[in-house]
Amino acid sequence: MGTAGLPREARIRRAGDFAVLRQASGRLGGRCFSVRYRQNELGHARLGLAISKRVSKRAVERNRIKRLLRESFRRVRSQLPPLDLVVMAREQAAGVPGADLLAELDALWRKLPPLKREGGTSTIAC
Repeated sequence: MGTAGLPREARIRRAGDFAVLRQASGRLGGRCFSVRYRQNELGHARLGLAISKRVSKRAVERNRIKRLLRESFRRVRSQLPPLDLVVMAREQAAGVPGADLLAELDALWRKLPPLKREGGTSTIAC
């Protein structure tokens, strides 16, 4: 049985990769999250997280948000085009139930421009 975790190659870990996404990338936003994205040459999607203490002073709450983000990304990762994604939580995310956060993330994954087809349907089936 394989692990359910997020493999190293699916994570953005280098400061330079985060810096490139901050400077030149597309943006999406919702009530609780902001997403920066950019095409990569790796052939698969990668996720970076930026959850600051401004979101919540409590590490427990920030870690809950990170777990939900990773779980949502894990579900759709195989269906995403080769993108680098950095998801930043907003202050409002701390008080929102997990199911609502997951629903917002699913909507954000669908909004990614490379996922849209001519007919207006998305390639992600949730």
